Amino acid sequence: MKMSTKELVWAAMFTAIMCVITIVIRLVPLFGVIPFSLLPFVMMLAAYLLSPRAVFLSLTAYLLLGLIGLPVFALPPYGGPGYVLIPSFGFLLGFPVAGWVQAKLLHQKSGNSLLRLVMAAVAAMLVYYAIGLPYIYMILNFYMDRVVDVTQVLKIGFIPFVGFDLLKMTAAIFLAKELRERLGVLRDVRVN
Repeated sequence: MKMSTKELVWAAMFTAIMCVITIVIRLVPLFGVIPFSLLPFVMMLAAYLLSPRAVFLSLTAYLLLGLIGLPVFALPPYGGPGYVLIPSFGFLLGFPVAGWVQAKLLHQKSGNSLLRLVMAAVAAMLVYYAIGLPYIYMILNFYMDRVVDVTQVLKIGFIPFVGFDLLKMTAAIFLAKELRERLGVLRDVRVN
């Protein structure tokens, strides 16, 4: 199935939003190994509004822009292939897959209840945490030579962020509903 021009434009728009959000967040002082990020919000919003293929394309394009050297990531060096050695890079790797999973779950049936929207977003969160947390563990233990256990990884990359991610999920659900109604975007996102 081909993607329409409209869908490609929306996918490109979400790629641009990912870049801009990351650059703007850099203005806020960051503390800790994993920075605060609005990227899960943008990823979830994109998954509510785009097809699985378009979400995956959009988020992968964001990753590729950063890996080729454009300064679109949150931490120094802000881009380039060396960014794969940053502990939080695993979450970035997880976003295309998580967005695809969320959009796929929503595409299975037309019409989405609030529970269905929430469950799809929770599934997406589980995916990017399942990719991001082991990545933190591997980079800290095997590349940075910092000995951390699973409990420490959860304290670094999960506990401080999961509550905020649930808030981002809530905001994404209601913003997606408003965007669909006001702009007539691609996905059928209804809160019944």
